[in-house]
Amino acid sequence: MAEAADFPGLTPSPARRWFRRAGVLLTGAPLLAGLLQLPASEPAYAAASDQVVVSVDSLTPSAPTDGDTLTVSGTVLNKGKQAVTAAHMDLRVGQRLTTRSGIDDVAARTDYVSGADGTAVGGNYVEKFPKIAPGVAQSFTISVPVDKLDLGQDGVYQIGLSLSGETAAEPYERVLGIQRTFLPWQPEEADTRTRTTFLWPLISTVHMTAETGPGELQTPVFLNEDLAAEISPGGRLEQMVSLGKDLDITWVIDPDLLASVDAMTGSYGIHNADDTNTPGTGQAVAKHWLAELQDAVVGKEVVALPFADPDLASIAHKGKNVTGILNHLKSATDVAASTVATILHTTPSTDFAWPASGAVDPSIIKIATSAGADKVIVRSDSLKETGDLPYTPSAARPVGGGTTAVVADMRLSTAFQGDMTNAGSSTLSVQKFLAQSLTATLQTKKQRTVVVAPQRMPSASQAQTMAEAITDLQNSNWSQPQDLTAAADTKPDPGANTKVPSASLYPPALKHQQLPESAFTTDIAATQETLDKFKIILTDKTRVETPFGRAINREMSTSWRGSSAAKGFREGVTSYLDKLTQQVKLIYKSETKLSGGSATIPVTVQNNLVQPVDNLVLRVTSGNPTRLKIGDDDYQEQSVAVSGGHSQSVKFATSSNANGPITVTAQLYTKDGQAYGDAVSFEVRVTEFTAMAMLVIGGGFLLLVLAGLRMYTQRKRAAARRAEEPGNEQEDEATEENAGPGNHDGPECRPQGESDPASRADAPEQPSDPTPDTAPDSAGPSGTGERVDR
Repeated sequence: MAEAADFPGLTPSPARRWFRRAGVLLTGAPLLAGLLQLPASEPAYAAASDQVVVSVDSLTPSAPTDGDTLTVSGTVLNKGKQAVTAAHMDLRVGQRLTTRSGIDDVAARTDYVSGADGTAVGGNYVEKFPKIAPGVAQSFTISVPVDKLDLGQDGVYQIGLSLSGETAAEPYERVLGIQRTFLPWQPEEADTRTRTTFLWPLISTVHMTAETGPGELQTPVFLNEDLAAEISPGGRLEQMVSLGKDLDITWVIDPDLLASVDAMTGSYGIHNADDTNTPGTGQAVAKHWLAELQDAVVGKEVVALPFADPDLASIAHKGKNVTGILNHLKSATDVAASTVATILHTTPSTDFAWPASGAVDPSIIKIATSAGADKVIVRSDSLKETGDLPYTPSAARPVGGGTTAVVADMRLSTAFQGDMTNAGSSTLSVQKFLAQSLTATLQTKKQRTVVVAPQRMPSASQAQTMAEAITDLQNSNWSQPQDLTAAADTKPDPGANTKVPSASLYPPALKHQQLPESAFTTDIAATQETLDKFKIILTDKTRVETPFGRAINREMSTSWRGSSAAKGFREGVTSYLDKLTQQVKLIYKSETKLSGGSATIPVTVQNNLVQPVDNLVLRVTSGNPTRLKIGDDDYQEQSVAVSGGHSQSVKFATSSNANGPITVTAQLYTKDGQAYGDAVSFEVRVTEFTAMAMLVIGGGFLLLVLAGLRMYTQRKRAAARRAEEPGNEQEDEATEENAGPGNHDGPECRPQGESDPASRADAPEQPSDPTPDTAPDSAGPSGTGERVDR
């Protein structure tokens, strides 16, 4: 039961805490008394113990065996205002640490405590400093044969480097500064080696935009040249590859990183603040880095995360109910294997999910499995041990539904966080990592598996520290490397906790870093809606499906946690997609004039895309169908297909029955009835009879009058010719003789004032003839059914 507090997530029992506090008080009592006396030969406790800063910059070998010589090097810095005189550096060997929590306690202490910090080796193994001036740093090196350290049984020993001296204000010897570290002692091969899996993450932030250059090549566009710096010599990712190739590790790779570097091997652009692009210059380093990585992964296990490393917790807590999000997550998993296989020429494992910091709850597990993973990398401070298991259990845990939680050890996984550019911090991290590993191994003689899942994006200095620790661990007598897949397949410890913590226990600090709900419900959903509508009209959908599908994956990346740039990236994706959709549009029309009762209206559709568009319908609607009809109704539709880089005019028949302006609206629709783009409204001004129309009508009437006049003249001349012929005169006389009282054609029956037949219009004209009653040059229209010739 005393060991229970040594496991991640467990705290010491109240009794244990009481004994600790009592021990500190009992230890501190004589020390306080010692402050009132002149110092003895063994310095006790000094209130000014932080006057000198001691840094242990190197400890070799990190895990010595019999016959080795331990060499410790570092620096001392006098932070005080007075010089330190008669100073000497001692190497102290403290107690053997038997628990993992004991190692944490020692690492947390800062002040020197007599007894707890061990005794000085002394003798010839002391570095002396006659004087250390204020603000001056001096180096030291102490080499001690291991057999002089009086190490006992196997285990971890506390090592202290303490500087003792005096000042003018306090002219007596005391400890002015101390630095503690750990010495793993396993001179012989352990009875049972721990199988250790170390994940080597090759993950970066989002670098590519959704934008591509015009033309068939679709030149990619990057946010900046940061990726080129990361893969250049000395860069973070260059160090990860050059260091990782010599280590027994499991590569955990984000396929988006590979795709981005692969895109850099050809022509690419860099997006500028003014929305222009400049050519990228990282082609050479991209090709070299990929070649090095291809060699480094040969014969190694490669785990591919879903494309762009999606934030599973953000999706589970904020976006799982948004339409299409789970489909994007699934597609990110589907494309992962092909991306890695194509670029690295190796087949990766894609059945692992890795939530941020290894923190899980039931919804995160569910999202991970819905993406196709049946193994979830969890950290032990999330899946805490709650029982009385007296040792650190193996990593594999069945958590239900056929899902295995691969539990990474929290202490080992967080050993390399912080600033590792300082040699002292790096050395301490390595020694503490080895100490925790050995202590865990010595807890039981059972064969166990341990997984180390460090931070997702280690810095170059952190990667160097990790590589040093892995090398030392692989050369040790208590550990052996193992792949992640083998660790996940290990038989679980029956007493290990398998209950996934509830959502209420998800760490608040991690919750605050999640993507906001609006990222899913507003930004990503709007992008997807626009993309779906846009794809309908394209003849080659892959030109937008692939870049924008990957862009949406990048919008959900874990790398956005805590970043203020996430919102800007999502807005950039939406903005660029809107620009593309606006390349297919209606051309603005000014006022259109229609003459007469019917005419056609042309409406122009412009396509500035490279590829043709189809599946569009153009609808033109009259604002007043009673005055102006489009076709036979108030609107008319026509299918539209436009070649890339071209425009096309579509004509619509109209009919009107009134003069004046009428508003007409043109709108594009997709085949499924969704409005596409902005509508264009314009005025149609109808003039039923214009000056030209009147001229045409007048001309037609004039032709009609002239035709009638010609017919009249021709008849008059024909009558004159008949009168001059002899037969016609005899016929006339006979007619006159035959006329009697009963004949209505006789003169008696003629109305008063009517001339006789000799005076008809077709008779030869005489001076006394009356004027015709219809003028030959009359321009007025004839009545209905009236003949022009009488």
